[in-house]
Amino acid sequence: MKRYPGYQRKPFYYETDKMGIIHHSNYIRWFEEARVDLLEFLDYPFEKIEEIGVMVPVLAVSSTYKEMVRFGDEIIIHPTISKYTGTRLNFEYQIINQATGAVATIGTSDHCFMSSETSRLIHLKRQHPELHELFMSYYTLKTDEDAE
Repeated sequence: MKRYPGYQRKPFYYETDKMGIIHHSNYIRWFEEARVDLLEFLDYPFEKIEEIGVMVPVLAVSSTYKEMVRFGDEIIIHPTISKYTGTRLNFEYQIINQATGAVATIGTSDHCFMSSETSRLIHLKRQHPELHELFMSYYTLKTDEDAE
């Protein structure tokens, strides 16, 4: 399994505020775009997750702004799985300005897995072992690379 190279993006003008910088609300959207792209990269897109009857709601999200991102900047967003338990999935994000290499924003999002039929919490290892194995393998890949 290969490591996700990141989600490249160029901000749109409509995402800026009156000061010409990206409005803070857009970073949360960008986190979601990067998560969705990561699932595509892992060949298990959201559509497939929904088809098997799994919902992945957001429980919490945070964002810390370190440097401004402006219209015209090219950024790369690196989502990493920071925790996976089979019932919970947490991500950390880094938004990096590609021209300078500076970390512009860091963030987190916490999720759980629910049945779309019952709206109850599910454990992927029992109910969807293929998806469990995918998340576990990718999470372990991150852990193994960090140990090197």
